[in-house]
Amino acid sequence: MVTPSAQAVPDDEQAGSAADAREDAPAGPTAQGLRERARRDITAAMKRHAEEQIAVSGPAALSLRAVSRALGMAPSAVYRYFASRDELIEALITDAFHELGDAAQSALSRSRGEAPVLRWIAVCRAVRSWALAHPHRYDLLYGAPVPGHRSGAETTRAAARVGLALVAVIADAARRDLLDPAPLPAPAAVQADMVRLVDSVGLAIPPARVPALLAAWSGLFGLVSFELFGQLDGMVTARAEFFDQSVRVLAQNVGIRG
Repeated sequence: MVTPSAQAVPDDEQAGSAADAREDAPAGPTAQGLRERARRDITAAMKRHAEEQIAVSGPAALSLRAVSRALGMAPSAVYRYFASRDELIEALITDAFHELGDAAQSALSRSRGEAPVLRWIAVCRAVRSWALAHPHRYDLLYGAPVPGHRSGAETTRAAARVGLALVAVIADAARRDLLDPAPLPAPAAVQADMVRLVDSVGLAIPPARVPALLAAWSGLFGLVSFELFGQLDGMVTARAEFFDQSVRVLAQNVGIRG
């Protein structure tokens, strides 16, 4: 059955309307878009095969030639995606730091409104859980340094994300009057370092708090590394309970009450 409104529209106008609708429809993938997607897919595949190599032989043995062979690529084609082996390693390290930072930041967000000491423990637990789930990637970050590798600015920013999550907990404790006074002043040379650090990074805590924060931050990764690399074997079986108690002590050391 034809409606009156449809009868009133001439055929050529209906055709024109259909043509206009086709023009307004979302365009299909462009050649450039397809190339970018292919590049992302190949880059991801290269990273995946590189991580598999590292899991078996360690980062020092990573070979671009082996990565290209695993993907069926000509060795020269690899350099269209990564200029060097070091650049590929840098990409893997940066990605891993961001994933670890995501885990810490997610724990921080989920714990909003809880007591600061519980938020601190939640962030620390997230770090431990990520490390236990990704031991080879954690090893790339905090194991033996890769010979000759120097991290760039993006990697350094990514590596700071866990520390910034801990800073956020300290700032929350201060806002809620759950932070003890700062400990005894650090030596003058250390104080100068802390002032420079706060100014360069824009930390939301005063310089007098930073030495305890850095000690706690390094203590957190010391705990995780001891567990992951076997130093607690034969000494501690209640690993999760030991970890929670230890990071609670770290929270007290930075002045968080609770």
